[in-house]
Amino acid sequence: MGSSNAGVAVTDDSTATTTVSDEDGVTTDTAVDSSLPSDHSPFYQGEKVLAFFKNHIYPAKVQKVEVRLKEWRFFVHYLGWKKKWDEWVSMDRLMKFTEENLQKQVVLNNKTSAEKTTKTVARGKKWKNESVSKEDNLTPEKLLNILFPSTLKKQLVDDCEFITHLGKLVQLPRNPNVEDILEKYLDHRLKKDGAVIADSVQEIVNGLQCYFDKALPAMLLYKSERQQYQEAIADHVSPSTVYGAEHLLRLFVKLPEMLYSANIDEETLKELNQKLLDFLKFLQKNQSSFFLSIYQTVEGSDASTKKQGD
Repeated sequence: MGSSNAGVAVTDDSTATTTVSDEDGVTTDTAVDSSLPSDHSPFYQGEKVLAFFKNHIYPAKVQKVEVRLKEWRFFVHYLGWKKKWDEWVSMDRLMKFTEENLQKQVVLNNKTSAEKTTKTVARGKKWKNESVSKEDNLTPEKLLNILFPSTLKKQLVDDCEFITHLGKLVQLPRNPNVEDILEKYLDHRLKKDGAVIADSVQEIVNGLQCYFDKALPAMLLYKSERQQYQEAIADHVSPSTVYGAEHLLRLFVKLPEMLYSANIDEETLKELNQKLLDFLKFLQKNQSSFFLSIYQTVEGSDASTKKQGD
């Protein structure tokens, strides 16, 4: 871990000031209760640790160490987060940065995200049975208004024409598949905004994947694609690991009706709309690599999505 030098000065009020230098040569003065030995701190200034924050575990760095009321306190900076999230935490909020604890981080973060997604999706499960079959009851002002970028609108039109008019099919399995695309989006947002948005983006990603897996056989397939679905999806195989951007984009056409049944409040719908638009922009930015340029017939002959004369 590197050596550190510490000097302790005891004052009349039974406190000591300790100057600590870490392996980077950075020094800090910390107030230490003289009733506790100066070398009892389980974490040192400059140490990379794992920190609990709102039911998740994030990598962090200890910046200051103090003893307050005979308890160790640590001022941490969450790696990748803005400084406004820096805070003092107690010893029970921190863990050593070890392989074992990294595994604990993965387990806890996945469990927390899954629980959040389950709650979110549970509110919208009505659409599967009650669906939106009673279209008479739909009020347009309460429907989510998803604005598709123009190039993605054309993608939807071309997709429909090649499936329904020309008898073509999307070759399966797709690469990247829906699961891959969602993971790429999560990585993109983490690099752009840091871990501070990890929870909200993970919830959106998990929700989209869950909705996609449930919606695909129910409302995202054309009649001519159903036999292909039966052949491609075996038991316990998620559609999101087989299908790709073409069918994921169709989900966004159906989302307003699906979310209508979830009884989401207006303010939350506005926030959700912005997040979905951001994801669509990500699809648009990667359109050439995410979407097929070639569709196939059942016999295997190819058809370009570019029409003759384009």
